[in-house]
Amino acid sequence: MRLSRGIVCECAGAGACPGGVTSGTCVTQPGGYCFATVEEVLDDGGRLDLERTAGCLPPDESGFMQCKSSQVPHQHPKVIECCSEADLCNKLLRPQLPEPPEPPPGVTAAPGPRAAGAGPALPVAAALCVALLACVAALLLLLRRRRRSCKRPPSPPAPPCADVSSGSGSGLPLLVQRTVAKQIQMVESIGKGRYGEVWLAHWRGEKVAVKVFFTTEEASWFRETEIYQTVLMRHENILGFIAADIKGTGSWTQMLLITDYHENGSLHDYLQTAVLDPPALLTMAYSIVSGLAHLHMDIFGTKGKPAIAHRDIKSKNILVKRNGQCALADFGLAVRYVAESNEVDIAPNTRVGTRRYMAPELLAERLDVTNFEAFKMADMYSLGLVLWELCRRCATGGTVETYALPYHELVPPDPTFEDMHAAVVVGGARPALAPRWLTSEPLAALATLMPECWHANPPVRLTALRVKKTLAKLRAAPTPPIPPTAPPKLV
Repeated sequence: MRLSRGIVCECAGAGACPGGVTSGTCVTQPGGYCFATVEEVLDDGGRLDLERTAGCLPPDESGFMQCKSSQVPHQHPKVIECCSEADLCNKLLRPQLPEPPEPPPGVTAAPGPRAAGAGPALPVAAALCVALLACVAALLLLLRRRRRSCKRPPSPPAPPCADVSSGSGSGLPLLVQRTVAKQIQMVESIGKGRYGEVWLAHWRGEKVAVKVFFTTEEASWFRETEIYQTVLMRHENILGFIAADIKGTGSWTQMLLITDYHENGSLHDYLQTAVLDPPALLTMAYSIVSGLAHLHMDIFGTKGKPAIAHRDIKSKNILVKRNGQCALADFGLAVRYVAESNEVDIAPNTRVGTRRYMAPELLAERLDVTNFEAFKMADMYSLGLVLWELCRRCATGGTVETYALPYHELVPPDPTFEDMHAAVVVGGARPALAPRWLTSEPLAALATLMPECWHANPPVRLTALRVKKTLAKLRAAPTPPIPPTAPPKLV
């Protein structure tokens, strides 16, 4: 049984107790878990010893991926167990490390914490041989690590207490992430883009998505990993992050990003064939703006979240979940606002956003990169275009438009920067609103919101929070039952 209130947990071990708690206990958030870990460590004398750690886990860090990691072996073995049925339940948890593999014939295992009191000491000659082999192995390992560190980009900074958790909503602990990446079984390629390729894969019987970046996209991989590992990043309308790792040899390198898998694919692909009714339209629109509002919001506190702007909002970077909601993805261009220094953290990335969805100030090269609000308002312009795509596929009065990209009638399928500048900045064009949208809800309400999102003057545009509140009212309003009709007519 899982308690819905916060529970008291035993708190023991270095770095496990929040804020330097000395009472030996901590209290979880409602729905949280207690945990206990056991890990092999080296003592001051260089001998292996077992170290136990116990403490509290927030509710969003104790799910399928985290607590199943307890059986994952590491270079220094470590196991994690969780519980939530009663106060101090982790006081009874004593995770067991897996037994080490049997040594090959003729080799005697060295005594350790799990083999204490094993047979008599080895002869001096054998001990010297073992020591010599250990020195050679250590030297080879050091040389290999130095070669690898010259080829791989720097790893994302580890948040505090990364041995237990990598921050609220930021995936698995960093050491576990690398183990997960080694256990992934690739199944089939499900998409390609300018950054690399997306694969359907299996991990312990679960479907996951693996984004494999081109070697030229190191900056995108690093920034996306960095953004996903931001504290309090997890949200139901932001693609769930599991792990990130770099795999490679001297001749090739793979940069991997492992996330939740959504079988419906991107919103762009989904709208090609799906026809929405008004409730489905509102569900999708509300979920998209909810994810964007969470991204734009800064959360203050000990474990606060910086405000983040996406910079590449488009229907191809939004995934459709099984429940009809959507999730934002692809944070390779995202920027963060550092409130303490009043600075915008822009990654050194040569990529730019998608030209078709660029705001007028970006096309005119007038965006102030020192002003974080300018990046948020550029996101809102792109959001307005995505809402337009959704409205075209919502049937009312037996009519629905064919799927189309914004500005499809004004620019080529792969428009240049100059094409978009001429249409949006010089010509002041915006996507046309179909006459039927103005006579039926919720299309009429969205037809009013969209022009306020893509206004030419950025400060006039609506914020994500304002749009979210408006859509929440539309969803709460009673809707008349939809009578069964023939398939809608395409126009």
